[in-house]
Amino acid sequence: MLQRRRLIAASATLPLAAPALAQRPWPNRPVRVIVGFPPGGSLDVMTRLACEQMQNRLGQSFYVETRSGASGNIGTEAIARATPDGYTIGTVSMHNLLINPLLFRRLPYDPQRDFAWISAMWDLPNVAAVPAQHVPARTLAEFIAWARERPQGVSFGSSGVGTTIHLSGAYLMAQAGLRAEHVTFRGAAQTIPAMLSGDIQIAVDNLASYVGVIQDNRIRPLAVTTQERWPALPDVPTMAEAGFSGLSYGPWHMWAAPAGTPRAVIDRLSEEVRAAFSDTALQQRVIGMGARLLGTTPEALQERLDRERPIWGEMVRISGAQPE
Repeated sequence: MLQRRRLIAASATLPLAAPALAQRPWPNRPVRVIVGFPPGGSLDVMTRLACEQMQNRLGQSFYVETRSGASGNIGTEAIARATPDGYTIGTVSMHNLLINPLLFRRLPYDPQRDFAWISAMWDLPNVAAVPAQHVPARTLAEFIAWARERPQGVSFGSSGVGTTIHLSGAYLMAQAGLRAEHVTFRGAAQTIPAMLSGDIQIAVDNLASYVGVIQDNRIRPLAVTTQERWPALPDVPTMAEAGFSGLSYGPWHMWAAPAGTPRAVIDRLSEEVRAAFSDTALQQRVIGMGARLLGTTPEALQERLDRERPIWGEMVRISGAQPE
């Protein structure tokens, strides 16, 4: 009995094992990164590139999980429903937060409540472009003058109703007072051949998809939907310079986590994204792909969402697109 009492007394002076083992700081295991669009697309490629940077900086694996479908809503929902522990994050298109709420009667997530914002990711500008062989215009003003002389009007292409490509094209046609028919395709891979054959006369489409045909002079860029001229196309004016200030907006993407993710993790992620994206060589590589890296605070990201929400709402209204 005496020996037992001595053992109990001795154990009381020792620190408890479990509390003494401080949990290692985040991240101490692999991080899942959800992408809501198919492998090989621009968002998937850019996400994997960013994950490589994050993995190198933080010494932990960042692996991509594709959850595509329903215009990105499936992947966006998967982020919203994930455990908010910092080990599931994702890349989200502004389309899913600013446009889809106007086009879907019911969404499986709340764009303003279900997410913790980390940082903006990248801008993917649209470019107003025409087929050089079939459209003589070299400026947007010349295109509008040329189109007004066509009794049958013009056709503009997009990758589907409600996309930024459709909304931008419809807005431009409405503001220019042009008679125009909207023709949908399954992405630029179909839109570009239709332009080159003369079936459609213009598209306000993702620049990244048109870099090659612009470089070989088969497609002529008339204006870009950015606040400033695009570094790789310094001679191409912005939409504002061409007289359409309301079109100084294009698609962009962001990093998000489920609502409730610890703020310390959000801040660390945001800091690491900004540091990784500040690399000059990486920035130039991405500009060559038709995009521009962004790195922001969570607060700046929220401000941008709030600022652009009414703008895209007005573009949806002008396009005539109706919720499904």
